[in-house]
Amino acid sequence: MADEENAYTFTTTATRQVRLGNLPEGGMPMWRGGRLPEVTLAYESWGELNAAANNAILIFTGLSPSAHAASSTEDPSPGWWEYMIGSGKAIDTDRFFVVCANSLGGCYGSTGPGSIDPETGQSYGADFPDVTVEDIASSGYYLMRELGVEKLHAAVGSSMGGMSSIAYAMKYPGEIAYLVSISAATQALPLTIALRSLQREIIRSDPAWNEGRYTDDNRPLVGMSLARKLGLVSYRAADEWNSKFDRSRMPPEKLTGKRFEREFEIENYLEYNAQKFIHSFDPNSYLYLSRAMDWFDIAEHGDSISDGMSKIDVKKALVVGVTTDILFPSRQQKEIADVMRATGTEVDYVEIDSVNGHDAFLIDDEHFSPVVKNFLNESVA
Repeated sequence: MADEENAYTFTTTATRQVRLGNLPEGGMPMWRGGRLPEVTLAYESWGELNAAANNAILIFTGLSPSAHAASSTEDPSPGWWEYMIGSGKAIDTDRFFVVCANSLGGCYGSTGPGSIDPETGQSYGADFPDVTVEDIASSGYYLMRELGVEKLHAAVGSSMGGMSSIAYAMKYPGEIAYLVSISAATQALPLTIALRSLQREIIRSDPAWNEGRYTDDNRPLVGMSLARKLGLVSYRAADEWNSKFDRSRMPPEKLTGKRFEREFEIENYLEYNAQKFIHSFDPNSYLYLSRAMDWFDIAEHGDSISDGMSKIDVKKALVVGVTTDILFPSRQQKEIADVMRATGTEVDYVEIDSVNGHDAFLIDDEHFSPVVKNFLNESVA
């Protein structure tokens, strides 16, 4: 089992930034309308691009993580996917040139709501154009071309990142050799939309949100904390909460003595992780990226999910699901695999029985590393 503390260290700023110089005239067009006149992406990379420029792997993140997926000489602190990326690991940096970017719309260096609009000189705030998973995929496409890569060996993503990797494959058919989708979806389920909608409403209900025009010294931290706690509850499985905390109580010295405040260790865990998160993640970015996940629908790339998926042209795909995932249940992963097969893509489908729920890919080294390693080893055999 990987170190959970590392897995939840999302906030490290990326070591590199690049202003995309290869955008269409007038800036980057957005999937739902509007454009960005300038786009900067924060990213990190590991390994070396070979002479043929055909060994690149692009990793798309989930909603929360930064580009710091693994340690490096530039930043030796552990990354959120430390167990997966590195020399001799599943995503082997001795063999592959690995790139991870902070999502467009994020807040760790990539252009997002907190960035300055070059046309007004003010931060975008809630005037930032609508962000979609397709836009995140496109920004990755432009980034890789800035780095000298015309075709990816693989696109890899988990959760929102899995959606982004699929979107990349649909938008740019034939420009990925292999596709890895972990705990993603063809479209959001009502349950996940409901949970994310509540998180957004909680943030917007905080008076400090101020219609998205808050200041650095008066951010909607209460709303962010509550939204993050709700998210954390859904990221893990009930059986894991039971085994990890049972009904354990906090030590008396940690109690405030105030009525209805934290008393159980599970409450203390949620508070600790929420406080780690809220001072580093931009509330507007949370709103934008959360909504992007709700909007994603492969059927919008054609007349149906099958029609959209038929645009994918890769040598092979790996689709991974987790039996205890309530946000992106394994039946959704099976749907992705089944539709890919039906539309002509060779697919390996793996269902992992992990107690860790949706976040299993972040911490369950024992189950995930062999699956990803075997697939990528076969891809270069």
